[in-house]
Amino acid sequence: MPNIPPPFSAAYAPDDADIAARLLPSVHLGPPQDARIDRTATRLIEAIRKRDDRLGGVEDMLREFALSTKEGLALMVLAEALLRVPDARTADQFIEDKLGEGDFIHHETKSTAFLVNASAWALGLSARVIQPGETPDGTIGRLVKRLGAPAVRTATRQAMRLMGNHFVLGETIAQALERARPRSGERQRYSFDMLGEGARTATDARRYFDAYASAILTIGKAAGSHPLPDRPGISVKLSALHPRFEAISRDGVMAELVPQLLDLAQRAKVHDLNFTVDAEEADRLELSLDVIAATLADPSLAGWDGFGLAIQAYQKRAGDVIDYVDALARAHDRKLMVRLVKGAYWDTEIKRAQERGLDGYPVFTRKAMTDLNYVACAQKLLSLRPRIFPQFATHNALSVATVLELAGANGGFEFQRLHGMGEALYEQLAKDHPDIAYRTYAPVGSHRDLLAYLVRRLLENGANSSFVAQASDYRVPVTALLQRPADAIVRPQHAAHPKIPLPGDLFAPERRNSRGVEFGARAALDRLLTEVKAETIDLKPIADATPDQANAAVAAARAGFAAWSRTPAATRAAALEQAAHLLENRAPHFIALLQREGGKTLDDALSELREATDFCRYYAAQGRKLFGNDVAMPGPTGESNALAMRGRGVFVAISPWNFPLAIFLGQVTAALMAGNSVVAKPAEQTPRIAVEAVRLLHEAGIPASALHLVTGDGRIGAALAAHPDIGGIVFTGSTEVARSINRALAAKDGPIVPLIAETGGINTMIADATALPEQVADDVVTSAFRSAGQRCSALRLLFVQEDVADRMIEMIAGAARELKIGDPSDVATHIGPVIDVEAKQRLDAHIARMKREARLHFAGTAPEGCFVAPHIFELGDAGQLTEEVFGPILHVVRYRAENLERVLQAIERTGYGLTLGIHSRIDDTIEAIVDRVQIGNIYVNRNMIGAVVGVQPFGGNGLSGTGPKAGGPHYLARFATEQTVTINTAAAGGNAALLAGDE
Repeated sequence: MPNIPPPFSAAYAPDDADIAARLLPSVHLGPPQDARIDRTATRLIEAIRKRDDRLGGVEDMLREFALSTKEGLALMVLAEALLRVPDARTADQFIEDKLGEGDFIHHETKSTAFLVNASAWALGLSARVIQPGETPDGTIGRLVKRLGAPAVRTATRQAMRLMGNHFVLGETIAQALERARPRSGERQRYSFDMLGEGARTATDARRYFDAYASAILTIGKAAGSHPLPDRPGISVKLSALHPRFEAISRDGVMAELVPQLLDLAQRAKVHDLNFTVDAEEADRLELSLDVIAATLADPSLAGWDGFGLAIQAYQKRAGDVIDYVDALARAHDRKLMVRLVKGAYWDTEIKRAQERGLDGYPVFTRKAMTDLNYVACAQKLLSLRPRIFPQFATHNALSVATVLELAGANGGFEFQRLHGMGEALYEQLAKDHPDIAYRTYAPVGSHRDLLAYLVRRLLENGANSSFVAQASDYRVPVTALLQRPADAIVRPQHAAHPKIPLPGDLFAPERRNSRGVEFGARAALDRLLTEVKAETIDLKPIADATPDQANAAVAAARAGFAAWSRTPAATRAAALEQAAHLLENRAPHFIALLQREGGKTLDDALSELREATDFCRYYAAQGRKLFGNDVAMPGPTGESNALAMRGRGVFVAISPWNFPLAIFLGQVTAALMAGNSVVAKPAEQTPRIAVEAVRLLHEAGIPASALHLVTGDGRIGAALAAHPDIGGIVFTGSTEVARSINRALAAKDGPIVPLIAETGGINTMIADATALPEQVADDVVTSAFRSAGQRCSALRLLFVQEDVADRMIEMIAGAARELKIGDPSDVATHIGPVIDVEAKQRLDAHIARMKREARLHFAGTAPEGCFVAPHIFELGDAGQLTEEVFGPILHVVRYRAENLERVLQAIERTGYGLTLGIHSRIDDTIEAIVDRVQIGNIYVNRNMIGAVVGVQPFGGNGLSGTGPKAGGPHYLARFATEQTVTINTAAAGGNAALLAGDE
């Protein structure tokens, strides 16, 4: 039996300084070696700068339309979306929008390249025909009369296709092979990349599998008789072969994806091709290596040296991955091919780590550290020859020269470049070192798929710090391009980017970000699961309070108000910060509680715990500013004027069952921070969570006299609302209950007290033809079905432009079909139960009605119990949806592009105004919608749930609530009264300060 290594494991986000301390001493070379590297790199840079390609390449486009210019950014967005827009009207709007953002009319073309000149000419022509400010709504008739709109459309589409033709090797594998066929005796190596987004549906995954299989056969037939590595290859993306390629779905992925990858690998082996598994995002690395290891272990692949994978040097675990791959090769007595790349999704990795509240970043934050790690990884790979065949993918002349020096004369490696890039560099390399092979990584696919790929390449290589951008800029001296990454870092403490805070410090110095758990890190996930499972949760019923007990709680809170309101704001804030600390330390307990009483999935439970923690810290920070010191007001001399904020008295907090910890603590901590005493009434379905939360607040330093808990149903809530001694109510729940509370308050003869209400809504999303279907599918499925649709912000009604509706609805339905419904304690579950039998009955009744009145696009299958499967219905008119449906049911309405105004009117007629999603690449459309609607939270080109405290203050208008927004800067003030104190400081005989003042 081979000595199979255990599953890959390495620290997910280690400290940059620790890595730098290890790498810096290892990459220094001697003066003779450095001199040779300088000479080689200088020669390659000079070749790049001397080249005058009459056609042009990516470097020419980057030089002409830099991403630091408005034209460059507009061109990027135009390229990403235009060719997928099927209808003329939307295309015209999109073109006008983007051309108006840059000065294409007056753009003086610097390049002599045909590609750049043709693109600049076409874009300039378009900009002249549609002047900034003209829109199809007002000028389409006039433009058509002078043949303007068709000319615009044709010229701009042609510019995009022209770019596409140069950067894609072919729209089909047959076309690509024809273009790749050598025109002379020189042999070229190619690796073909089948373009496309990751699979969202099983149909997508099957289509990608078939495309890969067909490509392997076609490439194999044309591959000739040369042995590896001098043979063509194909790159395979695991996320294209499985619609739920994610860590929490590991069991399903291993069972379903491994046989497919093995099948493709066996086909590639038949033709002795290079078969490379592409790199994925950091949170998929461990899962990718599990799939690769399981596939590689199959005996049918023995004797084949073509299996390989890509490793990203910007990932801090790259060196560990190389060690693991080498261990696999040893265990199975195989030779493997390893493509070393820098990495293409850096901005996404940074954002995800910040959103997830991780301890650090899985990637380096400084480019110099990525370059340093690339050299270290190159050293390691070269030392593993011939068992490992390194493939160095880079357009960086210094990296190429360094690898050449490290490799020596032993061979056994190759370089790689992207098709359309690095041509001058590698042409010079081939002249100087004809024995060194390089492979062209060539995208194959339709222009629609290509341009999203092109934009990623532009982002990757077009940043001002990129070698590709700098190498073509004559203003950058060659000596600057020869600076070694170690010399840029100098010391380990400079390894991290000084302007990119760690995720935990994202909101510093005001407060800490809540701590999360990376589910893609097996050790962290397993530890959390073990700790949650070990928690003992007491779910014995909690008795409801009586009306007398409710009245007694108000009286006790009233008695405790004076002492708490006089407690310094800093002391109150410290108690809230201690509560946040306790929440994080007891995360497994509260997650277990949320799962067992609230029916939350692990992901939802962790998110809610983090939101509760953020509320505690945010209101503490806000409270220090608002209640810490009186505000001195301007006024005449001899007088002081100060404005102070004080608590109102007893605040009643009535919270819902759908966020029984986060909303409960958000309401309570806000009221407490403002100096009020609180009587908290949680939802009758989730009292245990409230009991434990109050216990934690008391332990954190909130006096028992200031915070009281009353459990019970709506009758207890009504009794509290009607009590004459309360100073205000904060409520989250249904619009109907909010109205009844409002009436109860209005009926009392005592002081007029505030009601802060956040209710629900018929939340909508608008998706036009410029939107990326895969992104729409992701965001719709998340917004409509996560948490079983039991969020106030959840998507209920999707308006989709009819020109793209069929494809989008099909993709959304297919993605919904892949969701797992069941036990929320199972980490693989995406959708847990609805809250109770009554909720299920309401939802089942609505589904039955919709099946009679609407067109059914998808109906999932739910297990026995309080489960409701996702459903998708298409309505003939938005007016058919008359109330909020609080569950995993999505309603879809098609609209014509020219009828967007009717869509907005339909949204207004609902009377709700909580959340709205917009998916469009047309800024004018987005701005017009935002300006037009009275909706509290609008999300553009993303999902519309999961508002983050202090980042996306949450709350609606109209039937959706009173405001101010929870988790926002204006929230605490509503819990307080204001007091102005004016003192005549001259009353004792004069203004001494004024009289004593110097001139």
